[in-house]
Amino acid sequence: MPFIYYKICQQGRAVSKAVGQQIQDLSGPEQRLLSKLQEGLIGGQRASLAESITLVETQHPRKKELAQVMLQRVLAYRKEQESRNGGKPVAFRVGLSGPPGAGKSSFIEVLGKMLTARGHKVSVLAVDPSSCTTGGSLLGDKTRMTELSRDMNAFIRPSPASGTLGGVTRTTNEAIVLCEGAGYDIVLVETVGVGQSEFAVADMVDMFVLLIPPAGGDELQGVKRGIIERADLVVVTKSDGDLVVPARRIQTEYTSALKLLRRQSKSWNPKVVRASSYTSEGIPEVWAKMESYREAMLASGELQGRRRAQQKVWMWSLIQENVLLHFQNHPSVRDGLPQLEERVTKGDISPGLAADLLLKAFLSS
Repeated sequence: MPFIYYKICQQGRAVSKAVGQQIQDLSGPEQRLLSKLQEGLIGGQRASLAESITLVETQHPRKKELAQVMLQRVLAYRKEQESRNGGKPVAFRVGLSGPPGAGKSSFIEVLGKMLTARGHKVSVLAVDPSSCTTGGSLLGDKTRMTELSRDMNAFIRPSPASGTLGGVTRTTNEAIVLCEGAGYDIVLVETVGVGQSEFAVADMVDMFVLLIPPAGGDELQGVKRGIIERADLVVVTKSDGDLVVPARRIQTEYTSALKLLRRQSKSWNPKVVRASSYTSEGIPEVWAKMESYREAMLASGELQGRRRAQQKVWMWSLIQENVLLHFQNHPSVRDGLPQLEERVTKGDISPGLAADLLLKAFLSS
C-alpha cells in the first residue's frame, strides 16, 4: 500500500511538473495573451470568453497547448470559488434536448430572459455533430434568439464545425468550464444534432431536460426510450391555444411512462410539466422544478458525485480520441490501411483480422 501511494504521489508531481514546464515554455507574447484572456474572462467580458472558447476549439498543436494552460488556470480559479461555496458547485449545468418541432430555441430564449431578469448570468452552448455538413443549426437559432443574444447577461455560442461527436463533446466540455470561469452561473447545453449527441450531453450536465411537442404517439417515435430514461425533467412545449388539450394528454402519458422506468437517482423522481414559450405560462414552474432538483441532488451529494464521474468519462474519451488519432497518423498504419480496407471490402479477410494486423504493425514499430 505505501508503495502504491508513493507511485501515485510521484505521478501527481510529474503532472504538476509537466503543467509547470508548459507555463515556463511560454513566450512573452503567449504569456501576455493568456494573461489578457484570463483577466478578461474572470472579469466577465464576453469578448474574452468567445476568444478563449475559440482557443480551445483549435486544432493547431501549439494553440492546443496554450488552451490547456488557460484551462488549468480557470480550473484553479473555479476550484477556489467552490471551496468558498462549501465545496459545492457554483454553476448549474442543464442539458436540453428534443425532437425537431419541439421549439427548443423559443423555450431557451424565454427561459433565458426570465433568468437574466432574476439576476442570473446565462450561457447557451450547442452540441451539433452535423454542423460541418449542415452549417450548424444554432447559427440559425442565434438569429432567432434575438432578444437573448442582445442581453448583456447572456452568452450564446454556436457549435464548432468539428464534424465528429468526440471533437464537439471535448470542446463543449471545455467551453462549459470557461463559461463558469466567466461568472455564468447557469449553463444551458442544447443538442441540435440527433442520435448519440443527446447521450453525450447527458454525460456533461447536472440535469438533463427533454422537450416534447404536444404531438401524437406516432410523431414521437423519433424520441428514443434511452433518452427518456436519461431525462430528469420532461417539458411538454407549446401548451397554449388549441394545443392545451393534447399537451395535457401527453403530460399524463409521460407521467405514467416515467413511473415504469428505472429511477436514475435516489433523491429525485423525474417530473413532467407543461409550458408555453408564446404565453410564458409554465416557464416559472419549469425553473422551480429545476431548482428543486438541484437542491435535492446537492443535499444528497449526488450532484457532486455525478460531476466527479463525468470528469473520468471526459478523461477517457480524450484518451480514446488521442490514441486513435496517433494510431491513424502512424506511418505503418497509414501505409497499410488502404490495402487492408480493400481486402476487407472484397471479403478476402475479416475486419477483425485486418484490425489485428494493423495493431501488430503499430505496436511493432
